[in-house]
Amino acid sequence: MTLMKHNLTLKDRNSFGTDVRASLFAAPQSTEELSRLLDEYDTQNLPLMIVGEGNNILFTADFEGLIVNPQIKGVEVIEEDDTVVVVRVGAAENWDQWVERATQSGWFGLENLSFIPGSVGAAPVQNIGAYGVELKDFLAWVDAWDIQQKRMIRLHRTACKFSYRSSIFKTDAIGRYVITHVAFQLNKEPHLKLDYGPVKEIFSKASGSSPMDLRNIITSIRKKKLPDPKVHANAGSFFKNPLVDMTQFKCIRVDYPDIPSFRDIDNQVKIPAAWLIEKTGWKGKRQGNTGTWPLQPLVIVNYNNASGQEILNFSEQIREDVEKMFGIHLEREVQVVG
Repeated sequence: MTLMKHNLTLKDRNSFGTDVRASLFAAPQSTEELSRLLDEYDTQNLPLMIVGEGNNILFTADFEGLIVNPQIKGVEVIEEDDTVVVVRVGAAENWDQWVERATQSGWFGLENLSFIPGSVGAAPVQNIGAYGVELKDFLAWVDAWDIQQKRMIRLHRTACKFSYRSSIFKTDAIGRYVITHVAFQLNKEPHLKLDYGPVKEIFSKASGSSPMDLRNIITSIRKKKLPDPKVHANAGSFFKNPLVDMTQFKCIRVDYPDIPSFRDIDNQVKIPAAWLIEKTGWKGKRQGNTGTWPLQPLVIVNYNNASGQEILNFSEQIREDVEKMFGIHLEREVQVVG
């Protein structure tokens, strides 16, 4: 039987470190415990929220409902041949530890996603991505408890409706599924992805040759640019890199010829949100207990017990200034709850 905790503080369960509470909190250890818990909970008329390690959430108030934190772990090889391996991983496994294990085991593809905070189960929700690689590139399927149908289901890659930093779990089916396992199809021969940002140059200077070398370089880059959430409370990138159509991009480039960009699908252009934020004067700026990280303005930091509302208000000022200057509306990566 899963132990239900009442009026539990979430301060140490969200990477922003906001001091809020959950009316009810449970951490089921298996799919059986999860299904029983949700069946019992179904008789109550309270909000439900599923969390992993709390790395992409901004709580602005206490949560008057049930937070479920599945603790389903394990790594299992499902299929394997000379070139490909399919591995099923429990949702509660730490993401970076899983990437390290995969790389050490000779299961390649995830190296560019090294040192991203969070759990394996949270990764498909956000379709995490970094340095030219996205989770969807290597996902085989997701196993999840379907709250509506009250049964376990399997969603293959296409059914997850992945897009840039999004998926069916954030859009059409938000709140419907509880991810229990994620299966990855990985390569047994390395195919290093080096053509994004400074990676190729740094890899070459370091005389890199292997997937583990690439993982170490990606980890080093991220450690230099990003604050450690254990030292400076943050949720990583607060905003998505915006996509604009080519016409709007050309108009912006008239006034800002140095604007960096990446061509995307459907004649759209991706502009680094960090560049937009820096141009509006918000890089390294601090107000009271919160501010942007001096080395990466895409990261908003809780410096000293800021409330979730303080952090949200700070982020809204950034959005307003970027929209005024560039006509671009920044979309949050962080989920605001409150």
